[in-house]
Amino acid sequence: MRQESLRILFFAAIATILPISGSAAEPTLNIGSRRELFVDGHLIDQLKGVSLKLHHPRLEGTALVFDKPWEGRFSGYVTVLKDTSVFRMYYRGLPSAGGDGSNIESTCYAESADGLQWKKPELRIHEVNGSAKNNVILKNEAPCSHNFSPFIDTNPAALPAARYKALAGTSNSGLVAFVSADGIHWRRARPKAVISRGAFDSQNVSFWSESEGLYLCYFRTWDGSTPWSGFRSISRVTSKDFLNWSEPKAMSYGGTPREHLYTNQTQPYFRAPHIYLSVAARFMPGRRILSPAQAKAIDVDPGYFSDCSDAVLMSTRGGTLYSRTFMDAFIRPGPGLENWVSRTNYPALGIVGMPGGRLAIHVQKNYGQPTARLVRYTLRSDGFVSVNGPYTGGEMTTRLLTFQPAAGKNSSPCRLLVNCSTGAAGSLRVEILDKTGKPISGYSLADSREFIGDFIERAVEWKNGPDVRPLAGRPVRLRFSLKDADLYSIRFQ
Repeated sequence: MRQESLRILFFAAIATILPISGSAAEPTLNIGSRRELFVDGHLIDQLKGVSLKLHHPRLEGTALVFDKPWEGRFSGYVTVLKDTSVFRMYYRGLPSAGGDGSNIESTCYAESADGLQWKKPELRIHEVNGSAKNNVILKNEAPCSHNFSPFIDTNPAALPAARYKALAGTSNSGLVAFVSADGIHWRRARPKAVISRGAFDSQNVSFWSESEGLYLCYFRTWDGSTPWSGFRSISRVTSKDFLNWSEPKAMSYGGTPREHLYTNQTQPYFRAPHIYLSVAARFMPGRRILSPAQAKAIDVDPGYFSDCSDAVLMSTRGGTLYSRTFMDAFIRPGPGLENWVSRTNYPALGIVGMPGGRLAIHVQKNYGQPTARLVRYTLRSDGFVSVNGPYTGGEMTTRLLTFQPAAGKNSSPCRLLVNCSTGAAGSLRVEILDKTGKPISGYSLADSREFIGDFIERAVEWKNGPDVRPLAGRPVRLRFSLKDADLYSIRFQ
């Protein structure tokens, strides 16, 4: 009942914000040729007989085991990047408890040609335990190996010597900026911290925002009136050059119940980079599942079995608001006592594309245990949330919007592409309405050809074909009629 109440409040808020359909005062969204997802209510004006549905990634198995002597049971704060021809992975190596922020920690590296089989190269950059045959890229940089979090800089003005950037540090040091030309050999961009106001006791993530034209950093703060009190929360800062940052602004969560958010993992979704997705770790302090005897049986460190956690999905389009459309777990801990200990189930930073129209999301497992590892989950492309139509059917109508074909395609047909899955008895039809709510001739529901099947991207068709170029730049609404179907995303192209 509580989840349903939250959903009602969410869509009531949308209705409160938006004027009545057809009102002269109603704003028009310009979505251009961007891909739009339904992780929030940004496009939605009305749901009738349909609802938003949260989808859950599928566990595919172990991706990497933290089994080297310099890695161990307290390894974590993982980042996974898809580069041009290689997947790169970065993570903290920490074999024993109590070494946070010390030189016991190191930053380790792994890579993969396909995102499935990972190897730990012998880099010979740093000596560890008397040998340089290791995969360590950062050593004796306390406290920066505690939470080193890199990204590939897509800023067109970025210098080749700084194509890779990272932030790392603790509350005592602040966040220090690092740069690299190859993602393996790193140097400090400045000797001292570039961001100093924050708790930083987590993985603090940064990236270049194409839509905002700025570097962004989302980092750990606490929301209490005194330091380290209240809920673990998230703040945001911006920068034009990655070195000089704005004052922090606390993120808000749309009036949803407050929860401890340990890692935020906010990142531009690569298929729709104006939408930042957050696969965050929800931490439940003191919520103990295991007895001391059970903790001993799985050999978890005695200080790490009194809490539990899972992963939740949030999104933001810039600014200081996270949309928490669903309070449910996005990724549950799963069976096995080893999944219900402190600080396990923390998602890695990085939603990466895989062959076959799939996404990979990685999650830490077995924290504080000798079997500490990283596992891989998969999800269909754009498949986080869908507009779900039941067998009885229903409709979703968008807000008033305009679209434009992609640049450089001024004479070719423009199509409405949908990511959609139907049952054998299901279907999708699309009607295009003018700003008064009247169906446009040639694009009515009666003109719409029935869409049946399962496609990551397929054009909607009407009796006269798929071309919607005559409507480009004109304020319109889209009405989707769904029966036993899920609509994940749309795009004009």
